[in-house]
Amino acid sequence: MSTDILTILQDPIALLQIISTLLGAFLIVTIFNMLIGKLEKRGELEKGTLVHLKRFFQIVIYLVAGTIVLSILSVDITGMIAGLGVGALVIGFGLQDIVENWVSGVLIISGKTYAIGDVIRVGNLTGTVTDIALRTTKLKTYDRNEIIIPNSMLMKEKIINLTGGKQEAVASLTFAVDYTVNIKQVETIVENILKKHKSVIFNLKNKREIRFILRNKEWANEIEALFWIKDPSNEEFIKSNITELIQNEFKKECILPPIPALLRREYLTGIKETNEQETA
Repeated sequence: MSTDILTILQDPIALLQIISTLLGAFLIVTIFNMLIGKLEKRGELEKGTLVHLKRFFQIVIYLVAGTIVLSILSVDITGMIAGLGVGALVIGFGLQDIVENWVSGVLIISGKTYAIGDVIRVGNLTGTVTDIALRTTKLKTYDRNEIIIPNSMLMKEKIINLTGGKQEAVASLTFAVDYTVNIKQVETIVENILKKHKSVIFNLKNKREIRFILRNKEWANEIEALFWIKDPSNEEFIKSNITELIQNEFKKECILPPIPALLRREYLTGIKETNEQETA
């Protein structure tokens, strides 16, 4: 076999093909590394993520080049491929999750689903993206916990990018009031507080406005306020502060919470239902 390889190496055409294959692989890897370097300078992707991409691409290119060189040398790689196939099958079961996470990571990075600094919602979890690697994504929640999520899990879930690269997002608060309460009065109170709040963005020219949605319930009207906020990573704290301000104002203006019919009469008139029946 070594004699055959030496004979092939003496063939100028075969030698040229081998050199061309190796040079081609080296050139492709070099160009790819240059592109990765540009992405790193722009800061579009994390350095760790770029390193993973670079290694993955190099392994694939050099494996393909090595296979081509072996075929030029007339080395029977059928047995090798079969052996690799069986080995890959055995290893594949053990590395299935890892490979799935890697592939998901490549899709997330290439598709620019989200970037570092974005606030995303995955299921019931909301947090700021702090790191994107090939296998996992790290989120920091509003209570400063760091959550590490496998990328394969993210690809199976519905991802909502709340900021899309901007440091602002839409937030909402819902208030339930008694159906006897004047809706316009409630909306005016809420709107005035939101406009004055330092974390709320209100700019009609840029379509950063406050909107209301009314829902009728059995004993109540639910009013949902939609508005824009700065610093979405602190959304829960901002909403908590706004809720406290609004509830205090409701108390001053005697805005009633949802009350069943019997209790409402007692509350408004100060006369118990039983006394009304006795009088009748």
